[in-house]
Amino acid sequence: MEKNELHHSTLNMVSFGFGSLSREYLRIAFSAYAFFYYETEIGLNSWLVALSFILFAVYNMFNDPIVGYLTNKPFKFTKKWGRRFIWILLGGLPWGLTYVLIFTPPSTDVVTDAWLIFFWLLFTTCLFDTFHSLMFVSYQSLFTEKFRSLPKRRKAATIQVIIGVFGVALGAIVPPLFITFADLSTYVTQGIITFIIVTIGIILTIPGIKEDQETIDIYLNSYDRDAKRESFFKTLAIAVKQKPFISFMVMYTLYQSLIETMQASIPYVIRFSLGRPASAATLVFAAFLVGVLVSAPIWSRIANKVNDNRKIMLISAILLATTTLPLLFLRDYWLIILSMFIWGLALGGFWIMIFPVSADVVDNSIVLTKKREEGIYTGFQQFFGRLGIVAQALTFAIVHTITGFDENLITADAVLGIHIHTGLIPAIFLFIGAFCFWKWYDLDRDKVLENQAKLGEFGLK
Repeated sequence: MEKNELHHSTLNMVSFGFGSLSREYLRIAFSAYAFFYYETEIGLNSWLVALSFILFAVYNMFNDPIVGYLTNKPFKFTKKWGRRFIWILLGGLPWGLTYVLIFTPPSTDVVTDAWLIFFWLLFTTCLFDTFHSLMFVSYQSLFTEKFRSLPKRRKAATIQVIIGVFGVALGAIVPPLFITFADLSTYVTQGIITFIIVTIGIILTIPGIKEDQETIDIYLNSYDRDAKRESFFKTLAIAVKQKPFISFMVMYTLYQSLIETMQASIPYVIRFSLGRPASAATLVFAAFLVGVLVSAPIWSRIANKVNDNRKIMLISAILLATTTLPLLFLRDYWLIILSMFIWGLALGGFWIMIFPVSADVVDNSIVLTKKREEGIYTGFQQFFGRLGIVAQALTFAIVHTITGFDENLITADAVLGIHIHTGLIPAIFLFIGAFCFWKWYDLDRDKVLENQAKLGEFGLK
């Protein structure tokens, strides 16, 4: 199978990485502005916004594994196009348009028609997630199938992270350039710009997501050998019995909780703690992106030298949690920018390792079950990861209630609350995740290499 690896050129990996650009753009733009827009611009009650996000997350949790389960079987187009290509395009091309819809709620009174606005938020976010699931579950599953050796996975992941950073950069920098606080029309404008950029990214990823015939044949042959497919719930039951899967899911869920909570806090810090315009968020987001760009190649070299995905993931997680804490105390714009740069240095390592470690978990499941079910496991990963949205929504609602947050009258307690959900709570999330990963994740270097050898013996690599 190493010969097949040579067909995936660096240019092909770059094309594949543009899918990450589109995804990261939309992820950070949505995380930063959706909750903020409905709570502070529309004026919808914090708990109604939180309830909508929680219900959206619940839908998201079940939508992802179900999409993974349904798209994991062959269709009429599979022999020609593979089992991922069509789904990535069906989800990715309309995805940016659903983002625009989130910022076009009915023009009505937020007090008397609060539930109407609530249901619009719920409907549009669920629609947004449906297309995300079709695209990203298939996209991440393809990574494991397409890049099979450890060196190729690390190289592809490094390229993907670097391109993804540019997606984050665009998603963090571009929207605030078009947003003016208290002007609702500017949020629609940034949504349209977002749709254009994201769609271009999906188009550029087309060469990289095309599946080679050998990969398609390996899947079809394995499917034919195992004509009896387990039910969705039985597959889930099998997955949750695997200690590496569960420990990684705990870490990934709490990492997503950190990301969702901390990054969604930035507009609150800019507007209510620092008293600056929306465009000031550009440098804050840019700082951590520069940190990621600087550190990602270094983390990649370290990972290849150490050759132990578990160890590098754990180190980067601890550093990421530690560098989040200063945001609890800092009130100076330039010190926050410096802190975000340092935070980005740690984030680069975590980003580099997410896909390789996820692939190790999937490889381990294949060894145990003798089935290639990447889509299902990727769906389960997104299932658990969406708890991060619940964590963010509940954190904001609880902290804002306790500290008396009112967008029209900001007190010292409200500012403290903003920094608590920017620095302290996200750090606690990931410290817990890192502990669980250290305690129970047992896919060390030797076990990963052993699994790789077994996959070759089974004809599944």
